[in-house]
Order: sequence, then structure tokens, then C-alpha cells
Amino acid sequence: MKRSSLDLMDDKERSFSRTNVLSLLDNFIERILEIRRILLGVSVSALILAPLATGLSIFLLTHPSFYNVLESEHDFGTILGILLGVIISISVVWIATGIRQYVTLKSWDQQYKEYLKQKDEIDKRIASDYGLDKD
Repeated sequence: MKRSSLDLMDDKERSFSRTNVLSLLDNFIERILEIRRILLGVSVSALILAPLATGLSIFLLTHPSFYNVLESEHDFGTILGILLGVIISISVVWIATGIRQYVTLKSWDQQYKEYLKQKDEIDKRIASDYGLDKD
């Protein structure tokens, strides 16, 4: 049975569409990698800034002059104590979030490297099976 030129065009369009979908997927993954780098920076900053804020807050809370301020300035001292407690609480949550995010991103990075390795192997196998030149 003879195929019409319309059928051949459909094959070319399908092949072209498949190529476009694959390149779109690759572009999407590259964008995700860019976002991953930003999130990695955020998690590292959380691991640096949160302990610094916690340490400073604990230093203020344990300093003898801090209790003098609390006693002499009733409203200000109360609000300052509450704010330092909030800073410590938020910093602990930020540290935990930073560690969790870093571990997640590290795992994702390993999975992406495995994906690229498998993709290259499949491309090479297809090229060798069909005698195609890899560009």
C-alpha cells in the first residue's frame, strides 16, 4: 500500500513535535535547575543567619544588663523579651527548614544527574541502532 504525501507530512510533524516536546522538557528542567540554585542559596543563608540570630538573642537573654532593662522599662522590657523569644523560635524553624531544603535539593540533584546519564545512554543506543549521527 502506497502512503500519501499527507501521511509523510504527519510523520514529519510528529517527529518535529516530539523533538519540540523534548527540547521544551529540557528547557523546563534547566529552569528548575536555576531555581534550585536560588533555593540552595536560601537554604545556605538560613543555615548561616538563623544560628547567628539565635546566638545573639541568647546572648542578650543571658546578659546581666538585660534583666536591668526588663525591670526598669516595664512595657519595653516585656515587648523586648517577647520579640527575642519570637526571634529564637523563628530561627529554629528556619534552621530546620534550611537543613530539610538542602537535603531535598541534594537528592534532586543526584536524581537529575542520573536522568541525564540515562538520557545520553538512550540517545547513543538509538543513534547506533538506526545509524544516526548524533549532533
